[in-house]
Amino acid sequence: MNSIAIITARGGSKRIPKKNIKEFCGKPIIAYSIQAAIDSGLFEEIMVSTDSEEIAGIARQYGAQVPFMRSEATSDDYADTTDVLNEVIDEYGKVGRTFDFFCCIYPTAPFVTAKKLKESFSLLSETDVYNVIPMVPFSFPPQRGMIKEGKYIIPAYPEHINKRSQDLDEILHDCGQFYWCKTSAFIENPNFLANHTVPFLVPETEVQDIDNQSDWELAEAKYKYMKEKGV
Repeated sequence: MNSIAIITARGGSKRIPKKNIKEFCGKPIIAYSIQAAIDSGLFEEIMVSTDSEEIAGIARQYGAQVPFMRSEATSDDYADTTDVLNEVIDEYGKVGRTFDFFCCIYPTAPFVTAKKLKESFSLLSETDVYNVIPMVPFSFPPQRGMIKEGKYIIPAYPEHINKRSQDLDEILHDCGQFYWCKTSAFIENPNFLANHTVPFLVPETEVQDIDNQSDWELAEAKYKYMKEKGV
């Protein structure tokens, strides 16, 4: 049984210039994803899919492979992660290389650790589990959220607005860090969010979307806190 780490790192980033290689707590942020994959010892190959020679150079410097550059078709604003993953699987297939499992790791995911990768990978051992995705509960029950209608607010879900938080189902959301897939299952059905998928729960202190500069600064603060705890 073999596996590949696929780190998806497109060159174009509009909100945070050069986001995937911007310095984060002392080194390019993509280096954390690469190092976690290396330290896990789980992968036969650790590769970066990119259309940027600059990103490719930094990826190789930190120990990843860039065996081919991402195509133009998977580099524009309309290509999604599924397109990129299918391209990677196809390109390796052309040279006779196949993998039983793959882990798609985002390049801006400094909270990913070797321990998380190993623990989440173990969940794939069950035959009826095809995908594993890190998840975190919403900090406030979305069932009690409000929406704006004209100039007023109204309950998004009126049937839940007066219920106690503890009486509502816990709702999870994707951490945006990585996910594991059984390759054959992905090829048959790439809907990894709803195809025999199980969650790998992550603490809220180790989760942060990074879409702007304030997100970046908050992520650095959380990362430092995580390291102080010895995670």
